[in-house]
Amino acid sequence: MSLTLDQFLNRFVMQPPLSASKSVISGRRAAVLVPVIAGAEPGLLLTRRSSHLRKHAGQVAFPGGMQDATDDSLIHTALREAEEEVGIQPAQVNVVGVLPPVTSSTGFAVTPVVGIIPAGLSLNINPDEVESTFSMPLAEALRLSRYSGLTLRRGHRQHQVWLSWYEDYFIWGMTAGIIRALSQQIALP
Repeated sequence: MSLTLDQFLNRFVMQPPLSASKSVISGRRAAVLVPVIAGAEPGLLLTRRSSHLRKHAGQVAFPGGMQDATDDSLIHTALREAEEEVGIQPAQVNVVGVLPPVTSSTGFAVTPVVGIIPAGLSLNINPDEVESTFSMPLAEALRLSRYSGLTLRRGHRQHQVWLSWYEDYFIWGMTAGIIRALSQQIALP
C-alpha cells in the first residue's frame, strides 16, 4: 500500500477524529508532536528516549512533554518540546490538527499535535532526552493490522495497551496508541 502526503492530508482534514477517551480527567496537561515527514514516500519521525531518563527510558516516543505556564497552548507545548528534544524549529512545522487527548501512564492528559515537517530536515538531538531518531514509512505506520492489543490490569482497572515492532524498534503504549488512533481516523483501506 502506498500513501501520498496529499492523500494523508485529505483524509486527516476531511474526517473528524474519533471522540476523546472518557478517562481523561487529569488537570495535568502535556502534548506531543506527531511529525509527518513530507516526501515522495511520507514518513513518521519517532525518537528513542535516552536510556538514563528516570521515566520511560529507552522507549520509542514522539517529541513532547508537560505544558509549561508560559506555553500559550498545547500546540505551543508540542512545538517547544520538539525544538528542545530534536531541534525542529517551530517555523519548520505546518500544524494540520490535533487528535483527542489520551491519558498517559503517569496521569497526564496528552494532546497529540499532527504537523508536517520537510524531508531531509537536519535534526539537533538533545542527548539528555533523546538517544536517537528514526523514520517509519507513514503507510506502514498507519497499517492498523500491525498493532496488537494487550489488556493490562492495574488495581481494579483494566486498560488496553497497543504493541508493534518496526525493524528493531518496539513501539508500544501511548505512542502506539496515538499512531493507531491516527490510522483509525484516516481509515486507510
